Amino acid sequence: MARVIAVCNAKGGVGKTTTAVNLSTYLAVLGKKVLLIDFDPQANTSSGLGHPPRLENDSIYHGILGYATIDNLLKQTTIFNHHLIPANQHLAGALVELVNLSEREYYLRKFINRIRHQYDYIFIDLPPSLNLLTVNGLVAADEVLIPIQCEYYSLEGLGQLLEIINLINQNLGQRIKVAGGLLTMYDKREKLSQEVSKNVRRHFPHHIFETEIPRCIALAEAPSFGKPIILHDPNSSGAKAYERLAKEIIGQENQYPTQIQNSRNFDIL
Repeated sequence: MARVIAVCNAKGGVGKTTTAVNLSTYLAVLGKKVLLIDFDPQANTSSGLGHPPRLENDSIYHGILGYATIDNLLKQTTIFNHHLIPANQHLAGALVELVNLSEREYYLRKFINRIRHQYDYIFIDLPPSLNLLTVNGLVAADEVLIPIQCEYYSLEGLGQLLEIINLINQNLGQRIKVAGGLLTMYDKREKLSQEVSKNVRRHFPHHIFETEIPRCIALAEAPSFGKPIILHDPNSSGAKAYERLAKEIIGQENQYPTQIQNSRNFDIL
């Protein structure tokens, strides 16, 4: 049965999609069967794996609303045992269509439950906002991985995200856990990166991964070629960091994080 992990941060530009693409890819390379669901209307994950939205007629939108079969949605990527369910512009319409439907928060969860027995890991790349799509993604997940850019602005809103997770657990009967915070765009030469890393590790009320994702030109370039970093520049510092992170994730399998703690007073600014 798959571990379902949502990659989420309400702030854009923190390495969320980069993490979803490259972490899931390395887990597949390490022998796991992995599905990556692009649940962001911007569809950057889909483009980054060579499936630009303009070429995809059917997307996760059609899946959750029953307009397409799962077999028609699954795309084999260039990595063995790594599958993608792409997004396209239709997903933005789901924000309107779901509003008046009963159990509107559970559509993605019901979809995933039909296929989770086929995978070791299912990743959900969520939009950089706190809306009904994000709630669907969180409700569908067992765990949340939170990328945190090593800049002070990226720390704003983390408390709100943790509060949303608490509210979902309390009001919708979920048991979502925080798999961990992931420091991204880290530059060991910069004092700011060092200070943010120190503050997050000291005050964040959940696990922080040991791996820090560095600033890396190759990571920024890879999506333009429709490739994960392992195929674009496997010897880069970014590639090696995501390989270490994948091994950390695998190492958690027998020691899942404890249940979500009360983080209403979380403040690391």
